[in-house]
Amino acid sequence: METAANTTLTATDRCILESYIPVVKGLSEYLGSGYEVVLHSLEKPDESVICIMNGHYTGREVGSPVTDFALEMLERIKTNEGAPYMTYMTQNKNGEPIRSTTIAIYGENHRIIGFVCINFYMNIPLFTFIQENYTSEHINFFTETFAENSREIIEKQVVKIRDEVLTDKTISSNNKNKEIISRLSSCGIFNLKDAVILVAELLGISKNTVYLHLRHI
Repeated sequence: METAANTTLTATDRCILESYIPVVKGLSEYLGSGYEVVLHSLEKPDESVICIMNGHYTGREVGSPVTDFALEMLERIKTNEGAPYMTYMTQNKNGEPIRSTTIAIYGENHRIIGFVCINFYMNIPLFTFIQENYTSEHINFFTETFAENSREIIEKQVVKIRDEVLTDKTISSNNKNKEIISRLSSCGIFNLKDAVILVAELLGISKNTVYLHLRHI
């Protein structure tokens, strides 16, 4: 039976693990400084950590080994005795409480090739936690549409951009539709299904006209 100590990863497995690196970094930025986020590879359990954010809470860095808990969890999953994720309480070397989640990562042939671990340092000052999660001083603000379907997204963008272009006196009347379509293209709207048809309908032009403008962008 293959154990964590001799897991051989394929090129695809390694690509899968590498794809989790921006996930780890993004989660760390979103969750804040009170969370340690770790990516483990089981190719070399003795130095399994391949990406870690805020590792000072557990004193770990890239190249640190996998935990005993993760190894036990791996064996339970292999024998169908455990779920591929678990949330639990633990503590660091200083005895400080940490709330943890460990999630298995699957590679080719449904083999577990690594773990993502999220550890919340529960002794983080309340002021720091509130400042990072409830203030927007250091966070970018963007308008985002949480739609039930793609039509809603297309309609909202068309209305917004159309209003901008129609009120812009520096754009000639003959170029209004071309500019609208150019801006919609820059927003990625035409990656959505049937966007050309719907944009044509909303602008009162033919879909061939939309395609014509798209070809000249």
